[in-house]
Amino acid sequence: MPHAKSVLIVVFDGLQPSQITPSLMPKLAAFADAGVVFQNHHPAYPTATRVNASSVVTGCLPGRHGLSGNTFLARDFDAQRVIGALEPTLQAISDAGLPVLLAPTLADRLGQHGLEYIAIGTGTSGNAYLHNPNAATSGGATIHPDFTLPRPLHSELAARFGPWPDADLPNTPRLKHARRILTEYILPERNPAVALLWSSEPDKCQHEYGVGLDQAPVALTEADDEFGALLHYLDESGRAQSTDIFVLSDHGYSTISATIPLADMVQDAGFAPISDPGGVGVANNGGSALFYLNDPDATTARALAAWLMSQPWCGTICAAAHLGDLPGTLPASLIGCDGPRSPDLAMSFRWNSNANAAGYPGHCPSTGGQIGQGQHGSMSRHELRNVGLARGPSFRSSLKSATPSGNTDVAPTILRLLGLPNYGAAMDGRVLQESLADGPETSPPVAVNRHRAESGDYAQEIQISAVAGARYVDWGNRM
Repeated sequence: MPHAKSVLIVVFDGLQPSQITPSLMPKLAAFADAGVVFQNHHPAYPTATRVNASSVVTGCLPGRHGLSGNTFLARDFDAQRVIGALEPTLQAISDAGLPVLLAPTLADRLGQHGLEYIAIGTGTSGNAYLHNPNAATSGGATIHPDFTLPRPLHSELAARFGPWPDADLPNTPRLKHARRILTEYILPERNPAVALLWSSEPDKCQHEYGVGLDQAPVALTEADDEFGALLHYLDESGRAQSTDIFVLSDHGYSTISATIPLADMVQDAGFAPISDPGGVGVANNGGSALFYLNDPDATTARALAAWLMSQPWCGTICAAAHLGDLPGTLPASLIGCDGPRSPDLAMSFRWNSNANAAGYPGHCPSTGGQIGQGQHGSMSRHELRNVGLARGPSFRSSLKSATPSGNTDVAPTILRLLGLPNYGAAMDGRVLQESLADGPETSPPVAVNRHRAESGDYAQEIQISAVAGARYVDWGNRM
């Protein structure tokens, strides 16, 4: 039998709020109309997938959960090598006896109460792995086309459901396969307290073709059909009456305006590799780059920050607290990016709101890809707005909430829905009380502040909204 109450999270990777329309995604549009729409929803910065997968399951910003980017450097694992957050490397961190994430996940917290979190996803292996790195001890599972946690489950599912389809554009065959495993195995047989389905679309098509271009509309409509099939299963099985549903995206999107070979440019500017004294490591993250210093001293940091500020594509620069006061920079703690595995400097490219060929606003340089393709990672306002929807017995109906919210709020709210401790100060997010059927009638107060730093001809601003102790980056750019 289903739990008295359970939670289902559905994530459409890279979906923008403006793409939820009756013509493109009629089933999701109807779902939104009947439930709660968080109109001012935020991803964590950097606006990268694996950063935000980690924030969803921990309720923490990257400074606290320790996954700083899709590529990053973990000094406690390898102080001289920038690594990709993919399954083999993340497993190597675990095999070295180190925590993959520095904060407990939903799976960890649920496991303490004898409950399960099971995630199935068609995105990257790193994204999937981060949902439940400690499955061997916490219970639950992560299911991905390439692997599962726990490992033996992979062959069991292959024997029952057959091999995963090959990856495609749109990646609908894999989403169909994942939805089948969810509705024929995860929900009816494992009956977890929390389940998650992660669709790699429209992200894959928008990276390849551009935001809303070519096959991207097809990807949206086909993903919407699978969402409709999932809702139909919940209705037919009787689970809809006891299931609260979150629908999210991990980030917004920009169109690439220029490709910046940043790692090469840093070396050409005279900075040594990270392996050398005074050297710099560059972790490319699309619309942002993270910088790690061999010897995190203020002299090298000051020279690097000054060089970045001299470049026309440089947007915001935030610096770790241990570097002291670097002219022109803002503190990384302001945006939740200062912690044991955080970079010394984080730079977002300078962006604008120009529309692309499909009419979607937002252009930004990128560390990779081609002009006209879609990308994310930056502090653009168009990437720092993502999808946040909710519907179910615990939520209000037909509510449009303008109160700032974010991906960090999902975990504490889920714990509240399940009647479990929300761990308060151990998370950066908050319980979304204003959306709950038994919540207060009035929305919590909002504080909005702009933070500015200048050095010579360079000036930057970052806008932060704050609600009930939670902080959300609204945007940041060069002025």
